[in-house]
Amino acid sequence: MKNATFRQLRVFNEVARQLSFVRAAENLHLTPPAVTMQIKELESQIGMPLFDRSGKKVSLTTTGEYMVVYARKILALLKDAEDASARLQRAEIGLLTVGMVSTAKYFMMRMLSDFRARHAGVDIRVCTGNREQLIKMLQNNEVDIAVMGQPPSELQTRAEPFAAHPLVFVAACDHPLAQREQLSANDLQPYEFIVREQGSGTRAAMHKFFTAHRVEPRLQMQVNSNETLKQAVMAGLGLGFVSLHTIGSELDHGEIAILDVQSTPVFRVWNMVHTLSKVLSPAAEAFRYEILEQGEQFLAKKFGRHLVLP
Repeated sequence: MKNATFRQLRVFNEVARQLSFVRAAENLHLTPPAVTMQIKELESQIGMPLFDRSGKKVSLTTTGEYMVVYARKILALLKDAEDASARLQRAEIGLLTVGMVSTAKYFMMRMLSDFRARHAGVDIRVCTGNREQLIKMLQNNEVDIAVMGQPPSELQTRAEPFAAHPLVFVAACDHPLAQREQLSANDLQPYEFIVREQGSGTRAAMHKFFTAHRVEPRLQMQVNSNETLKQAVMAGLGLGFVSLHTIGSELDHGEIAILDVQSTPVFRVWNMVHTLSKVLSPAAEAFRYEILEQGEQFLAKKFGRHLVLP
């Protein structure tokens, strides 16, 4: 059967479905002799008859019953491939609305740029906010896809992890803790912290870390952006807890120091999230596929050199 064609399989499937060469020919817009020829060629390839023909009555042979199962599987796979190709073609145009937590903008903008280079006809709209704000965007159907850490349990969503997300403690380069090794959570307790606002995923992850170690951190200042937090830390106003993916430039230029704290980095996961009720556009499907395929490799290449594992 190695030389059987998709055309022969389609004809065979339709005859098996109709149990009539004439009706199959009508549905396929072929002549009955053309259908008969395709079946004979397929039977020749297999070396066994696929149909019993008793006058006008047609039925599948035992071989035919087995073969129709596999033919339908092959045709279904072919249809999936054709559908995927069509979606990718349609992905060249349309509007893509991506929501992301503010921490993700440090790498996602570059990934969006790469996506746009491959899909120039797609218009891209970006919405940013903290985790709480992003959940509201999903709930109100304001975004196609959200890039975030922990997916919302209060919504029915499809969450697909695409990369590891390390979070670290940071300090000014001249801070007394910057040169020490194997710090414990208790070693951090005497020092003041700059923290993100309530509703931030980073703030929640820091709280979870200190709760697990039974330490009450000293909160000196609350800010509502990673940029403000980094500037405050570099100015010596306190320690910080941030995503490694937000400090690549500062580490490259020696402007901030990662503290060697036990049980860190704290690893979370980056997720692509959309509500189950949301029918993704071809552009959104194409974007989702590319991030799932390339996200981990992209982040490892960009930030991997700064990641020191315990």
